[in-house]
Amino acid sequence: MSVLRTKPIKDVLAQADADGSDGKLGLRRRLGAVDLMGFGIGIVIGTGIFTLTGIEAKNHAGPGVVVSFAVAGVVALLAALCYAELASSVPTAGSAYTYAYATMGEIVAWIIGWDLLLEFALGSAVVARGWSGYLAELFDLPSAWFAEEGSVVNLGAIAIVLILGVVGIVGIRESARVTNLLVLVKVAICVFIVVAGLFFVKAANLSPFIPATEPAGSGEDGIRQPVTQALFGLEPSVFGFAGVLTAAAVVFFAYTGFEAVANLGEETKKPRRDLPLGLLGTLLISTVLYIGVSLVLVGMVRYTEIDEGAPIASAFEAVGAGWAAILVSIAAIAGLTSVILVDLVAMGRIGFAIARDGLIPPSIAKVHPRWGTPYRISAIMTLGVALLAGFLPLSALADLVSIGALCAFVLVSVAVPILRRRRPDLDRPFKVPFSPVLPIVSALACLYLMLNLSVETWIRFLAWMLLGGLIYFGYGYRRNRLARREVAQSPPEPAPAGR
Repeated sequence: MSVLRTKPIKDVLAQADADGSDGKLGLRRRLGAVDLMGFGIGIVIGTGIFTLTGIEAKNHAGPGVVVSFAVAGVVALLAALCYAELASSVPTAGSAYTYAYATMGEIVAWIIGWDLLLEFALGSAVVARGWSGYLAELFDLPSAWFAEEGSVVNLGAIAIVLILGVVGIVGIRESARVTNLLVLVKVAICVFIVVAGLFFVKAANLSPFIPATEPAGSGEDGIRQPVTQALFGLEPSVFGFAGVLTAAAVVFFAYTGFEAVANLGEETKKPRRDLPLGLLGTLLISTVLYIGVSLVLVGMVRYTEIDEGAPIASAFEAVGAGWAAILVSIAAIAGLTSVILVDLVAMGRIGFAIARDGLIPPSIAKVHPRWGTPYRISAIMTLGVALLAGFLPLSALADLVSIGALCAFVLVSVAVPILRRRRPDLDRPFKVPFSPVLPIVSALACLYLMLNLSVETWIRFLAWMLLGGLIYFGYGYRRNRLARREVAQSPPEPAPAGR
């Protein structure tokens, strides 16, 4: 049996066409294009605007963080085009995992599925702790139970994960309604931030737009320096154009969630039309909002004086608009809530696809007969994220979300020309223009951003991949659906000849 065996496209489409009435195979189609954009914007507009903008402006890019968001947005858009072609052609749960299984082989699919579970689990846990901190700041709650630092058990993070996990399990339509409401709130506040903030922008704060390169501090050397600097023996540095690219690799975390839309292909009413609209609409709206908000932030406050904890709220306080800071905090809570919810929903769908294929025990892939959701795997993962969010300070691991997503995007980009070559007859409602050039550019751009993340991040990522390899060869390699099918179809061994 080969680790590069591929899952037939007809099997993928057959599973996607099941209606879930048997409680095992299919999910119910209840979403439209607006719902998909709601989920996409719900997960993309969150931590990037309310936290990472200030951190990266102050530590790596200065006002050039605006360029960082633009670069990350362009790379994400290239990857989204590749996702759109595959998602419209093969609308199924699992997104990149399923695409890899159909094109590059089982071991690659397992790697990317394991990678995506890490991305969404850490992403939701990190954001849950941030949500708890904003709540504590807004209502003056005790830091021992709600703060990112100094708390033994973060009860706020545990509570929000469990509540939203229940919402996601009860039904996809209910999740969509909650997400769409939260998205309306935070998009309105983001527009308000841009419009109101323009009145406080000072040209002096934007100069120099890209600060001159400076030697890195002690916290930016060794294994914490970007891989590109370590590979070429460059002196660890911050700011300059290299700092802008480093910031772009980090703030890419803010865009990673758009692939959650592709995970909802099996639950979309008209996936061949609505999935490309949902994916590309999410990226375009989110990129415009990110660039606008980051420009206003670095224009209101000198980048060296930005508060890393609550950069936008503190910026309005610094210019004497404390009332606006309250609105920003409310928007942050709404924004982070939707991020957690969509993370949990997407993670459940990835786990469902992997379990349905038998790479992990298939019994946990059962679909609830009434709610139409993969309730067992969703419940298991919700509990896991709640434990992570409650007991582990995960802010230092946020870069792992970026490297996980970028790795997925590299494989998805490569999968487009591979699938075109292997299945030229496949119906493709949406096609990536200038293929294979644009998919190759997308893969190289994602790989370059990966190399701008720290050596430490790469070490942690490879350790997670090693753990995944042990699970695959210890369980999934011989027990998955394709392996059992191969064994069933193989001819029996001939009986030994008599004397």
